[in-house]
Amino acid sequence: MGRAEERRARQHGGRRAAAMPSSGGKPRRTGIRRFVNWKTIIGTFLGFCLLGMGAFVVLYMVVSIPQGNAAATQQSNIYKYSDGSTLARTGKVNREIVGLDKVPKAVQKTFVAAENKSFYKDAGVDLKGTARGLINTLSGKGKQGGSTITQQYVKNYYLTQDQTVTRKLKELVISLKLDRQQSKDDILAGYINTSYYGRNSYGIQAAAQAYYGKDASELSVEQGAYLASLLQAPSQYDWGAATDTGKRLVTARWNYTLNNMVEEGWLPAAQRATMKFPVPQDPKGVPGMEGQTGYLVDAANSALANRLVAQGSAANYEDAKALVDAGGWTITLNIDKKKQTQLEVAVKTKLTGKLDAKKRKVDGDVEAGAASVDPKTGKVVAMYGGEDYFKHYVNNATRRDYQPASTFKPLIFAAALDEQAKTQDGQDITADTVYDGTSGRSVKGSSIGFAPPNEDDQDYGDVTVQTAMNKSINSVFAQMGVDVGMDEVLKVAGKLGMDTKGVQAVPAQTLGTMGASPLEMAGIYATLDNHGRKVTPAIVASAEHKDRPVDFPNPIGDSVISSQAADTVTSVLTGVVNDGTAQVSVAQAVDRNDQQVAGKTGTSDNNKSAWFTGYTPNLVTSVGLFGEVPKDRKDSAGKVVKQGTQVSLKGAAGGGRVNGGGFPAQIWAAYTFNAMGSVTTFDLDTTQGAAMAPTTTPTISDTPSETPSQTPTTEPPTSEPPTTSAPPTPTSEPPTTPTTTAPTTPTGTPTDEITPEDPFNPDNQQ
Repeated sequence: MGRAEERRARQHGGRRAAAMPSSGGKPRRTGIRRFVNWKTIIGTFLGFCLLGMGAFVVLYMVVSIPQGNAAATQQSNIYKYSDGSTLARTGKVNREIVGLDKVPKAVQKTFVAAENKSFYKDAGVDLKGTARGLINTLSGKGKQGGSTITQQYVKNYYLTQDQTVTRKLKELVISLKLDRQQSKDDILAGYINTSYYGRNSYGIQAAAQAYYGKDASELSVEQGAYLASLLQAPSQYDWGAATDTGKRLVTARWNYTLNNMVEEGWLPAAQRATMKFPVPQDPKGVPGMEGQTGYLVDAANSALANRLVAQGSAANYEDAKALVDAGGWTITLNIDKKKQTQLEVAVKTKLTGKLDAKKRKVDGDVEAGAASVDPKTGKVVAMYGGEDYFKHYVNNATRRDYQPASTFKPLIFAAALDEQAKTQDGQDITADTVYDGTSGRSVKGSSIGFAPPNEDDQDYGDVTVQTAMNKSINSVFAQMGVDVGMDEVLKVAGKLGMDTKGVQAVPAQTLGTMGASPLEMAGIYATLDNHGRKVTPAIVASAEHKDRPVDFPNPIGDSVISSQAADTVTSVLTGVVNDGTAQVSVAQAVDRNDQQVAGKTGTSDNNKSAWFTGYTPNLVTSVGLFGEVPKDRKDSAGKVVKQGTQVSLKGAAGGGRVNGGGFPAQIWAAYTFNAMGSVTTFDLDTTQGAAMAPTTTPTISDTPSETPSQTPTTEPPTSEPPTTSAPPTPTSEPPTTPTTTAPTTPTGTPTDEITPEDPFNPDNQQ
């Protein structure tokens, strides 16, 4: 080895030796490891714990038990029309404080069993629940339960419903102090007397009267358990206005409450086994809420509560509703006083004035609902909820449990246009596209067999989309829905404003078998009227409160479908009025004065609902008629038909089948032509449809029928829709929902003329 190699070897060996630790030494820490080890982690954690404990001690010393807050003594709310005149004012607070000695012992225990089984043993707080609440508040998830009765009482009486970290910490401290200063009986009495039970009832005495028509001292254990269960969600769990889901949930909570009582030894198991759910009495209106007033006030309260949740002023709807019901609000509605009166008069003159339940049982089953919207502003200018808020608690303008039927067909066409869909043979879908209108024709391109009949099983042969819309031909729109793709149809329907959550994307939905409300349909058609810009109907213009600023978003949003698609649908819908199913009631109305109108009729399964949704350039109104049993009764076979069951409208006012082109269209015309002001014309960005001069030759889609009908463009206008339908073949029991129920989905499934291939196929609808 040369000298150079020896030198390099010595150098390398030296470096390696320097890098090696000496015998028994420890490796040096580098980077962040020089500062962080298990000792520093534990030390930091203990430091934070000591800091938190110190902060809590300071907080405990600083925070004292305050006087009862203003929210514990409800104020009045003032409701105004759009012109500033007074619509309504909430009256005296519906609360009567009663001593715990006036509440049966077993009923007292129902509240403890429902909300806080450890109430008699705890120190007034649930540390785990409070910690969870703080975390959820910080993360924006709202409350998740876990509060003791003491904490809930403190929130009700001493603090507010606000979901803030400061409020939660104060609640914790005050609860600890209150538990040391007051007896458990005093706290329980305060809790049941300050809680809100719904139905404008504050405290157990008012609740006992509102739900069971008796004093708190007369409540049974079953009734007490219902009232205790109600406190978790009074709006959702009020049996008189609950959805099927709400009824199921409150029944489950009622069972949970009673089972807890057995578990705690407060109720004998044998007695528990004999108990039945105590259905409360129907709601009764508050004085001053008669007629349409109650419907308008409830709709305004609901809109305000939803807005409080949306802007973060309340964690959920129940908390927001408590803030609204606590009072102190001045709420201005968008309701136009004059138009509201005109709508009420139209319903009375064209419908309710002709009904006589003493002569015809079916006349007592007729319920009407309507909503009118300004498409330029989104304001709800008029609403009809029912003949009287005191007679029918549910608002027919906002209920969603009846099928909109063929008023859904324009949404299928809108989806076809906006998605630039093609027929099965590759033709663009336009107003002039020709489809096979044969009744009962099986749709092509669907994995689910579907062959819907037309009304009266009528065959139309080859027809254009325009004619199919005019005559409301089921077989055409069933095929169009498959051509577009039902997923796409529902997507566009959702963008237009329909609540499609949970709706199955099956061909049967082309017949409008989902649930919808007149207010919802008015908003959808208003979006079409507004050239595709989204219109979200707004009933509240403003809400003022000294402690709570509220801002409402602009009801007019961005474009959700193209203006060409929206305007083409409008153009086609003028044909329904001039040459189709609404011709007699609307086009030929004496006071029309050549006003241009677009609209669509709808008549649902077994004639349980009938609709007309129509519009001028400045006013959109949807009118629905619903068949509903007002009270329990027996049918011809002696079987009990439950209150709220959906039934046929056929024979109402001494006529036959109630079509959308009948009473609904008549009400619409009587109201609209009186309320619209000057005559206006649609400004449409389209070359298609009945409102435009034809520019193209119809394109033929699918296989023509063997016996074509006469050419669609030369077919004379229809006058009235058919008045009979194929006999029904019921396959399911009627629903048992009470008249005050407002479910969010249709009750029952259409069953007439069901084909074996498709369990979702309803009967013919127009």
